[in-house]
Amino acid sequence: MPVRFFSRLLHDTGPAILLTATSVGAGDILTGSLAGSEAGIGIIWAVPAGIVLKWTLNEGIARWQMATGTTLLEGWITRLGSWIQWLFLAYLMLFTLVVGGMLSSACGVAGAGILPLGDMERSRAVWGSLHALAGLALVWFGGYELLKKLLAWCVGAMFATVTLTAFLLSPDWRAVAHGMVPSIPPSGPGWPVSLIGAIGGTVALVSYGYWIREEGRSGQQGLRACRFDLLLSYAVIGLFGMAVVIIGSRVRVAGQGAGLALLLADQLGGSLGAPGRWIFLLGFWAAVFSALLGVWQSIPYLFTDFLWLRQGRGIAQRPTVDAARSLPYRAYLVFMSTVPLLLLRWPVQELQLAFGITGAMLLPFLALTLLIMNNRTSWTTAAFRSHWTINVVLGFALLLFGWVAMNEIVGAIKKL
Repeated sequence: MPVRFFSRLLHDTGPAILLTATSVGAGDILTGSLAGSEAGIGIIWAVPAGIVLKWTLNEGIARWQMATGTTLLEGWITRLGSWIQWLFLAYLMLFTLVVGGMLSSACGVAGAGILPLGDMERSRAVWGSLHALAGLALVWFGGYELLKKLLAWCVGAMFATVTLTAFLLSPDWRAVAHGMVPSIPPSGPGWPVSLIGAIGGTVALVSYGYWIREEGRSGQQGLRACRFDLLLSYAVIGLFGMAVVIIGSRVRVAGQGAGLALLLADQLGGSLGAPGRWIFLLGFWAAVFSALLGVWQSIPYLFTDFLWLRQGRGIAQRPTVDAARSLPYRAYLVFMSTVPLLLLRWPVQELQLAFGITGAMLLPFLALTLLIMNNRTSWTTAAFRSHWTINVVLGFALLLFGWVAMNEIVGAIKKL
C-alpha cells in the first residue's frame, strides 16, 4: 500500500517535482544567503512576493496550453509572428551555454567541498565535468519516469537539509514573522528586488509545458491539476528560500559566486559544528545537481519543439515517437552536456553574473506575451481568458522584471 500510494503521488505531482528541482539552484542559495546577511531577516517577505509572481507566470503558461493544446513556443510563433522563432533560438543557445557552464561549475564546487581532488580550480573542473556527464547518462537512458523518481529524492534531501540547518540556527521566530510584512531595508530596494527575481527559476517556467504534456493534461481539468502542481512546487520553493534567508541572517557571509557556498558552509561549521557543515553541503549538492538534471532533461524539449515547428509540424502533425527519444532532443542533450564545459575555465562569479543577466531577460518578455495571448478570447476562448487579478499581477511582474533586467544589464556594463 505505501509503495502504491507513493507511485500514485509521484505520478500526480511529477511536473511539480521537476519544476521544483529545476527552479532551485545555486542562484537561489547565493542570492538568498547574501540578502539575509546584508539586509537582515526583515527582507524575508521578498520570497513569498517572488513566489506569487512566478506562480502567476507559470499558471499563464499552463492556461495557454490547456486552452489551445499547443506549447507556449508554438503559440508565440503562430500568433505573434515567425520572427520570434529566430529571437528565441538565439536566446536558447545563449542560455544553454551560460546555464550549462554555471550549473556544471556549481556542481563542481559542491563536489570539491565534499571530496577535494587537489586545488579548488582543479576539483571544480573535474567534479563539474563528472556531474555534467552523469546528467547526460541519466537523462539519455533513464527518461522522464526515472528522472521523476530520482529528482523526488534530490528535492527531498535539498529541502530537508537546508530547512534543518535554518532550524538548528535557532532564529528569532518573532523577527521572522515581523519580516513577513513588506518593508524596504536601509540599504534600499536592491536586495528585495534581486531576491524576488532570483527565487523560482526562469526558463524552467517555459519547460513546465513539456512536463504537463508528458502527463497528457488538457482542458479545465488539466488546468486545475496544474494549479495544484504549482501550488505544491512553489510552496516548497518558498519555504526553501525563506530558510536560506534565515541562514544568511544568522551568519556573516560576503563575496560572490558559487564558492560562496563553501564559505557559508564553513561559517555554519563554526556555529553548529561539523555536522552542521556537512548537512548544508549535502543540501547544496542536492540543490545544484537536481537543478542540473532538471535543466538537462527540459531544455532539449525546447530545441526539439523549435525544430519541428520549423518543419511545419505542430503537435497534431508530429510523429508518435517520444520527443525525448528523438534525434533532435538527444543531439541537443549531448551539446549542452559537453560544449558548456569549456566555460569551466571562467571564474565562478562571471558565470553567475552571465546567468543572472540571461535569466532576467526572459521574464519581462514572458509576462508581456502572456498578457497578450491569454486575453484574446478568439485564441483561448472565454472560459480560459485570464481573470483581471491575474492581469494585474502579470502587469506588475512585467514592470518589476523589466526593471530587474535593466539593472542586471547596466550592472554588467559597469563591471566591464
